[in-house]
Amino acid sequence: MYYYHIAPTILVRRADSFFTYHATQSLEPGHIVTIPIGTRECIGIVLGPTTKPGFATKPISTVVEPTPLPRALIQTAQWMSQYYHVHLASCLSAMLPRGLTTKRRARTRQLLHSLHQPTEQQPNASQQAAITALLQQSATTSLLYGVTGSGKTLVYKKVAQAMLSTGKSTILLVPEIALTPHIIRELTMLFDPADVLVAHSQQTPAERWHVWHQALTARTPKVAIGPRSALFLPLRKVGLIAIDEAHEPSYKQDNTPRYSALRTATMLAKYHDGITTFGSATPLVADYYFSQQGRIPLITLPHKATKTTSPDISIIDNTKRGNFIQHRFISDAAIGIMNNMLADGRQTLVFHNRRGTTSTTLCKICGWMALDPTTQTPLTLHADTHQLISHISGYTAPVPTSCPECGSVDIIHKGIGTKLLQTELSRLFPQARIARFDGDSAPADTLAERYNDIHAGKLDIIIGTQILAKGLDLPHLGHVLIPQADAGLALPDYTARERTFQLLAQVVGRVGRRQEKTAVTIQTYQPHHPVITYGSQQDYAGFYHDESAQRARSMLPPFSYLARFTCRYKTESAAIRASHKLYRALQQHAGTSVTVMRPTPRFYEYQHGSYHWQIVLKSPTRRSLLAMAELTPASKWQYELDPATLL
Repeated sequence: MYYYHIAPTILVRRADSFFTYHATQSLEPGHIVTIPIGTRECIGIVLGPTTKPGFATKPISTVVEPTPLPRALIQTAQWMSQYYHVHLASCLSAMLPRGLTTKRRARTRQLLHSLHQPTEQQPNASQQAAITALLQQSATTSLLYGVTGSGKTLVYKKVAQAMLSTGKSTILLVPEIALTPHIIRELTMLFDPADVLVAHSQQTPAERWHVWHQALTARTPKVAIGPRSALFLPLRKVGLIAIDEAHEPSYKQDNTPRYSALRTATMLAKYHDGITTFGSATPLVADYYFSQQGRIPLITLPHKATKTTSPDISIIDNTKRGNFIQHRFISDAAIGIMNNMLADGRQTLVFHNRRGTTSTTLCKICGWMALDPTTQTPLTLHADTHQLISHISGYTAPVPTSCPECGSVDIIHKGIGTKLLQTELSRLFPQARIARFDGDSAPADTLAERYNDIHAGKLDIIIGTQILAKGLDLPHLGHVLIPQADAGLALPDYTARERTFQLLAQVVGRVGRRQEKTAVTIQTYQPHHPVITYGSQQDYAGFYHDESAQRARSMLPPFSYLARFTCRYKTESAAIRASHKLYRALQQHAGTSVTVMRPTPRFYEYQHGSYHWQIVLKSPTRRSLLAMAELTPASKWQYELDPATLL
C-alpha cells in the first residue's frame, strides 16, 4: 500500500491544503487523481509520498492522467499560495482546464487565417544584440524595452528558435490572442505547425482541454502562445517565457487567485531553470525602476526596425471653442483630416478611453481638475451627497460652483462614450464604413471577428476603447483621432497617469510604421499636462522621470507595497458599518509599519446588486501586509496583495 499527500482543487477547510490518501499503485508528484471528499468525487493533485498515518485513510479513486504535471507547475502553485496569501486549492484549480474527467475528442480551431505568407526576416544590429543578451542571460528575468515598431516579435521568435534547438519549450504571452494574428501567422510559418500551441479566449472548453493535453503529453519541445492562462500549460523544460506588451493590466487576474502573470512567470521560469523577459515600449514604472536599480537586466531596442516617416501630431485644446465650429466635440482639424483620408482610401482610428469619463470634474475653460491633495489622484463625484471623494485616502471636498483657478462657473462632470461617437461620426461622414469595437459589441462584430476586414482596408473609420491600443498593425491606417486624451487622468487611481501615458503612446504608435505620411489628432482639456506631452511624443524617459518622482513623494509603488480589503453587502449601510468595524481592527494591529487608509466606496460602488467598499493599506515592506491578511473576515470580505488598480 502506498500513501500520498493529495491537494484537492476545491476548498475543503481553510486551515488544510492537503490530505492523506492511499493507493495500490505507485504515483509521482503531479499526478492528477480523483478522490472522495465527503459524498463527492473531486479532482486532486499528488504532492508527494508519505508514511502510513495513525488514522484510517480513504483510497484514491482514479488516476485521471497517466502523465503527471511538471514539478515546476506544482512548485509555482505552492509559491503563489504563500506569496498571494490564497489557498493552494485556488492556485491548482487555475492551472487545470474544465472537465478533466470528461472524455473528449476535439481539434483546435485556427483563430485567424493567414493574410499572406511572411518572408523570413533577418535581425538588425539592435535586434541581434538583444537576442544574444537573452541567450546569455544569467538572471531569471529581464526587461526588453523597445520603442513601438522596433521588432520585439522577431527577437522572441529567434530566441524561441534557439531554445527549440536545445530541446526547450517557449511560452509567449500576449494580452489578447485575437488581436495578434501576425504573431500566430509568423510562428506557424517559422516552426512546424505541430510544434505551435495556440490558446485563446474563443476556444470551447473541449478545445482548451485539447491544447492543454497536447502540452501535457508532448514528447518534443513546443512554442505556446496565448493570454495570461497560457502560462500554466503543462510544458516540460521551458527555456523562455516572453511576455509581450508586459505593461497591460490584463496580466493581473481580477478574481481568485489574484496573481500577476509577470511575477508568477518569473518563478515558473526559475523552477524550469529558464528565463523570462518582459517586452514593452511603455514598461511599468515599477519594472523600469527595478532595472535602474540593477535588480533586473535592461535590454533595449532604441530604434524602429524599418525606415518610417514620423506622423504629424496636432494637439487640440478642447477649452478653445474656436477649434470646434463644425461639431461640438470633434475638432475642425480632425474633420478635415478624416475627409482627406476618406478621399485617399485610408483609415482613421478613433480611440476613446471610455473608463473614467463620467466622473471627471473639471473646468471647461481652463482645464483645472479636482484632485486629492494627498495622492494627486482625481476626486470622484457623488451626486447623492453632493461631494467629491477620494477613493484611495477618503478625502472629501464640496462640489465647486466655480473654478478655483480662473473663476469660471463652467464646471463639467461628464464626457462622451463610444456609442455617441459612432452616431456623430455617421452623421458627419454618411458615406463612410464605420465600425465600433468595445465591450458592448455584438459577438459577430468583435475586433477578432472583423480583423481581416480592418487589415484589408474594408472599414474607413474604426472606433474603440483600450482594445485598439494592444499591438495592432494596420497597413491602411493613416490617421488616429483621440477625442479626449486626458479622460483617463480623471480616474481616482495612482496608476491613472501611467495608464494614460501608455495608452496615448501606444495609440500614437499605431501610425508612423511605414513611409507614408500619417497624422495624429489629440484633443484634450489639458494640452500642457506632462502626460499628454510625453505620450504624444512617446517620450518614456521623460514620463518615467516625472512619474517615479511623484510616486516617491507619495510613497506609492514601487517605493511601497499596497494591499486592500474589499467587501460586498446588499445594503450600503451594512457595507459602511462592516468597513468601519474592520478599519478599527486593522488600526489596532497595524503598528508603525502599515498605514491604514479610511474606508471608501469602490469606484464602481454598486455592482451586481451589491455595494462594494474598500480599505487600502500601504507599507514599506510586503511582509507586514502579508501578516495583515490574517485579519480578513471569514465572509463578505476579500484580501488582495499588490492590486494593479485601486478602482
